[in-house]
Amino acid sequence: MDERPHGWERYLPGVAVLRRYEKPWLRGDLLAGITVAAYLIPQVMAYAVIVGLPSVVGLWAILLPLAIYAILGASRQLSVGPEASTALMTAAGIGTLVGAVGPERHAEVAAIFAIAVGIVCLAGWVLRLGFLAALLSRPVLVGYMAGIGVLMIVSQLGKVTKLKLTGDHPAQEVWSFLKQLPQAHLPTVALSLVLLTLLFLARRVAPRAPGPLIVLALGAAAVALFRLQRFGLDVIGEVPAGLPAPRIPALGDISLWALLPFAVGIAVVGYSDNVLTGRAFAAKRRESIDASQELLALGTANIATGLFQGFPVSSSSSRTVLGDAAGSRTQLHSLVALAAVIAVLLFAGPLLATFPTAGLGALVIYAATRLVDVAEIKRIARFRRSELILTLVTVVAVLAFDILIGIGIAIALSILDLIRRISNPHDGVLGYVPGVAGMHDVEDYPHAQQVPGLVVYRYDSPLFFANAENFLTRAEHAVVTAEQPVHWFLLNAEANTEWDLTAVDTLELLRENLESRGIVFAMARVKQETRDQLERTGFVERLGESRMFATLPTAVQGYAQWHEATFGTTPDGVPG
Repeated sequence: MDERPHGWERYLPGVAVLRRYEKPWLRGDLLAGITVAAYLIPQVMAYAVIVGLPSVVGLWAILLPLAIYAILGASRQLSVGPEASTALMTAAGIGTLVGAVGPERHAEVAAIFAIAVGIVCLAGWVLRLGFLAALLSRPVLVGYMAGIGVLMIVSQLGKVTKLKLTGDHPAQEVWSFLKQLPQAHLPTVALSLVLLTLLFLARRVAPRAPGPLIVLALGAAAVALFRLQRFGLDVIGEVPAGLPAPRIPALGDISLWALLPFAVGIAVVGYSDNVLTGRAFAAKRRESIDASQELLALGTANIATGLFQGFPVSSSSSRTVLGDAAGSRTQLHSLVALAAVIAVLLFAGPLLATFPTAGLGALVIYAATRLVDVAEIKRIARFRRSELILTLVTVVAVLAFDILIGIGIAIALSILDLIRRISNPHDGVLGYVPGVAGMHDVEDYPHAQQVPGLVVYRYDSPLFFANAENFLTRAEHAVVTAEQPVHWFLLNAEANTEWDLTAVDTLELLRENLESRGIVFAMARVKQETRDQLERTGFVERLGESRMFATLPTAVQGYAQWHEATFGTTPDGVPG
């Protein structure tokens, strides 16, 4: 289990981890950093082209985010920088604004977008909106990652076949792929299949070896030694050199109101990506992710990259899973990747020139298969059918709509499923079990003995408007179906940790209904916060302090004393 940082370490979690760095982690971080660097360099260059910028801007945009997230980020595995979803959304936003301000400001508008996204994230951090990430349940996480995995595979179909796919939707791209499949470039397909097979074999035969790095190196060596480019194979080619200079982009005549919707949308998608991916990988190692800290880290990274001529960034699932597969343990692997990018920008670009793009496509497909966790989906299916449905719907939502809408649908369904379960929770009538301390549900223990004339009732949920009527119906049913005449109804309120006014009114209605039938209403194990809420409504005054008990044993003794005073005898089954 991970240790939660305190004091200044809470705001610099990456530094806190590096201060406690363990030597056995070094090998995995070094290999992961080199592997991720080999993949991210051509990838972020491609994302820059998607945004409509020179490819070198992609390398510029990765520099400061890698360094900043290594210091501020809450995840040990997450790889931050340019990624597909935010690149596409940025391209759409720039396309809208550039028409008004002119194409000569394309790069400047991209940098303004990055700063605006950063400001939105920092505003969310100041307002403590990180709690919204708690709405993303485990089934949503698993479904989201599986959906992203499928999207990653679809995005590489053109690269591993040298086909130009068309369509604005994954289904359209797949249909375009199937229609053009007979025209696929056979040498590209062959190399992709060979490298993909080697990647899976390396994982199976030598799981601790840097398989992705070795396979990519073999692919590059094969292209260089056998001059495979003469068969039409594409390679990365020249990598531009140079480091970015800091520059404050001018807002000029750009309308803030026109900019804001795009900035908010990119921030929401980027933040959701960060938290979803970070939590999914942290869960494997029993670590935790501070959702609010992610807003700070992502906001700072975006502002910094905007000031250095970059464009909006988020986390990359593919790079994160590659680092994880290569053995990353801390954000040191991101610093290693950063050093490799700087080296490439300064003098090592020619070393990547012979990397086949088909091999990079195979690497992405290999990484994507690791995001579809079949074993976890089976575990969810065994646990509860509704959560399996939630997982599958999340997958479909991510595939059928864009990521933002897919996440929104998944969260909405998760909340509806929560309300459904809370609105009809487990309840029970309690009794004493011979040889077992305390009081227990008589349904769980058929030989449990109830105190004659006393119904001890527990409703296992917070009480609010959605389940108030259900609570009233089932509580009265417990009285009606009692085997003996009921004198007292004792509500064990230990599970009722939250109340709203509708629930309090329903509680008062239950008390009145029972007392009209000559049944005393009492409560036990009422938490102080709950008691304060009940006092503010006047319920405690109407009930009476003598009918509020701190524990179940004192409540049962209170009933026994009442019974003796009323009937002259002590009821059976009351512990001495």
